[in-house]
Amino acid sequence: MHAPAVPLELTVGELARRSGVPVSTLHFYETEGLIRSWRSAGNQRRYPRGILRRVAIIKVAQRAGVSLREIKDALAGLPQDRAPTPEDWAEMSASWRNALDARIRALVAIRDQLSTCIGCGCLSLSVCPLRNPGDQLSLTGSGARLIETL
Repeated sequence: MHAPAVPLELTVGELARRSGVPVSTLHFYETEGLIRSWRSAGNQRRYPRGILRRVAIIKVAQRAGVSLREIKDALAGLPQDRAPTPEDWAEMSASWRNALDARIRALVAIRDQLSTCIGCGCLSLSVCPLRNPGDQLSLTGSGARLIETL
């Protein structure tokens, strides 16, 4: 007995089901140039099976805080006719490492400064390193300089 043939292409619904990404998000990725499809004779979107790995890369990179622009730029350097390889992933993730390390350092600094935040909303306190580093807002005059609207 033979195993069932693995289809070489996926419908948008199959791609959504297999990747766990909503159809609307897949359409958005396509509009943004992150993934590509072609149209069947019945004018339905079709995706190569390798697109599953591209979608996985997009989701993992987004979860790590990589912007869609950075992801698109990285994917643009890969051939469209094959799934990204582990070597491709290693190169992409290495290219994002420095920016991610900088974001982590910034978040740690913010986390460590939260205990000194009194949350008064004045936003002109010279001791507020979160909203007014170095009391920069005092250069524009006294009183509250920033007002956030909800």
